[in-house]
Amino acid sequence: MKKRILFYSAIALFFFSNISKAQSNFEMEDIFSLQYATDIQLSPDGKHIVYRKMGFDIMEDKSYGNLWIVNPDGVDHQKLTTLDQSESSPVWSPDGSQIAFTSQGQNGTEIFIYWVKTGKYARLTQLPKSPSSLTWSNNGQYLAFSMFVPSPAPVLAKIPNKPKGAKWAPKPRITDRLNHESDGRGYIPTGFSHLFVMSKNGGVIRQITSGNFQHRGPISWSQNDDKLYFSANRNENWEYDFRNSEVYAVSVSTGKIDALTDRDGPDRSPKVSPNGNHIAFLGFDDKRQAYQNTLLYIMNPDGTQKQAISTDLDFSISSIQWAPNSKGLYFRYDKHGNGKIGYIDLKGNFKPIADNVGGTTLGRPYSSGMYSVSDNGDIAYTYSTPGHPSDIAVISDNGKDFKRLTNLNKDLFEYKALGKVEEIWYKSSIDKRDVQGWVVYPPNYDPNKKYPFLVENHGGPILNYGNRFSIEIQLYASAGYIVFYPNPRGSTSYGEEFANLLTNNYPGEDYNDVMDGVDACIQKGIAHENQLYVTGGSAGGIMSAWMIGKNNRFEAAVVVKPVMNWISKLLVADNYYGYANSRYPGQVWENPMNYWKFSPISLVGNVETPTMVMVGMNDLRTPPSEAKQLYHALKLRKVPTVLVEIPEASHGIARRPSNLMTKVANTIAWFEKYRFKD
Repeated sequence: MKKRILFYSAIALFFFSNISKAQSNFEMEDIFSLQYATDIQLSPDGKHIVYRKMGFDIMEDKSYGNLWIVNPDGVDHQKLTTLDQSESSPVWSPDGSQIAFTSQGQNGTEIFIYWVKTGKYARLTQLPKSPSSLTWSNNGQYLAFSMFVPSPAPVLAKIPNKPKGAKWAPKPRITDRLNHESDGRGYIPTGFSHLFVMSKNGGVIRQITSGNFQHRGPISWSQNDDKLYFSANRNENWEYDFRNSEVYAVSVSTGKIDALTDRDGPDRSPKVSPNGNHIAFLGFDDKRQAYQNTLLYIMNPDGTQKQAISTDLDFSISSIQWAPNSKGLYFRYDKHGNGKIGYIDLKGNFKPIADNVGGTTLGRPYSSGMYSVSDNGDIAYTYSTPGHPSDIAVISDNGKDFKRLTNLNKDLFEYKALGKVEEIWYKSSIDKRDVQGWVVYPPNYDPNKKYPFLVENHGGPILNYGNRFSIEIQLYASAGYIVFYPNPRGSTSYGEEFANLLTNNYPGEDYNDVMDGVDACIQKGIAHENQLYVTGGSAGGIMSAWMIGKNNRFEAAVVVKPVMNWISKLLVADNYYGYANSRYPGQVWENPMNYWKFSPISLVGNVETPTMVMVGMNDLRTPPSEAKQLYHALKLRKVPTVLVEIPEASHGIARRPSNLMTKVANTIAWFEKYRFKD
């Protein structure tokens, strides 16, 4: 009898524990329970992984991160230091005995050293500005980094000094720069970033570069540590030649700078091979297209014998790291909406290594992620699927022995039901190209029921969505919507020709690709003509506005941070100088009607769809005046509309968790207002 009671108790415990694990959908409050891995760095001997564990602070309404360390077998997972402040950018010393990192306290961001053997750490610096691109010398004695150095703003005139205690107006802000503001950052202080070198023991910090040029991005030491290799644009016309950059070498002792490349195009991210025989770098010959693949090059340390070794690969290469034997390089790339790691030898022979690299941009399923390689060729990377943000995984350099080391959200997702993500392919009605998209079903989806169908258009437009975890899309699914997010023409990860189809033609047939996806889902029986909804932000907002100007098939729309009028947008946005002759031919005053015909406001007379318009009030990329044009036009036409302005938000509306919730909650509320009821 006693054994029978124990048996039935065990059955009941198993049944109820599994019911409870799936008893609730993913909710907005769950955002503050999410964690994810980034800044992964594998020790040279492959015995330790240090990374930045990220989370969200519900009281401060922002993300935060601290450094943690774990062994490649997943044990001894612990916080690196006892610092109770933001930590980031860890880099191992060449011998693996120390970790340099940055930490932000009340007085700014400083450089710290952690000693692996003792577990002790110390602050090395007291810097006026935040350091970046922290890099060890090969002998482990020095650290190089980049830092902003302020310079005076121009002064055109002086007025008399104000009397003591007088309350005069603030001084004017005067600039003569082409690039003087940046979305999310605001007005850019005057000055330039330069390279610095310091001892690993602290002490004197020497500025190595000089001149009124920007010196930032990855830094690489020469084999004997007498030079730094970096990318910059030190050309005379650098301000207007903004798409160009070169690879340079600077003497650590004298500051003498030599240009190693000289072509018209962006050359960047130099990396010296372990044996010192080659420098690898990324770039392309600029054809002034909407998109070009980034290629991998190698050259001699003096800049001679340059050659591209990735010309046979039809995708962009990023995040290059030399193999320990100097016979090839690892890199990151995207293919069909999936982040990957590959390897290429110096003859151009390629092999794929790892999939599902990403998970560090949680709002929407954009490309992201990173990896690190040890001296024995083991690889650690950010691993993500639609079911979880980035965790740490390891894999051997032959693509075998995959192991997931962390499950940072196990305690959360054991008790949450997420929407199932399904990949779909369909044909474009324009030219029969294959187009990829994803469908996310509501948790506990019942195929015998009808659900509202929500189209989520991605931004860019030359970016990609993929099979990655997304807070926003999971929240839409939890609200009972089937979510469809496609990669129409112009999206990356399908080759240069596919991404470049929007040159001088945007918005264009990408609209047809999206609508073809909607029709494909109707044919599958998962979408229904009287239950269609559409949203998207930035370029996705442009597409959403374009779609409701082209047809009246949607019950409601939420257009987020759009460009409505290219003529009015271009000369007021922070990137005003970057469109002519790459996105559209000529400057806006030279060819205004060409800009007009691609402006969604030109179609506003056709719009009958109830439309919410949303924008961040500090948006410098797609200024609020653009969103207001759509809202005001619809008000004048008496089309149901509402304007949602997010205070203190830049173009990245959802950067703060509360704003992400505001964005999603208002979108769902607007759709629910026009939701078809059976």
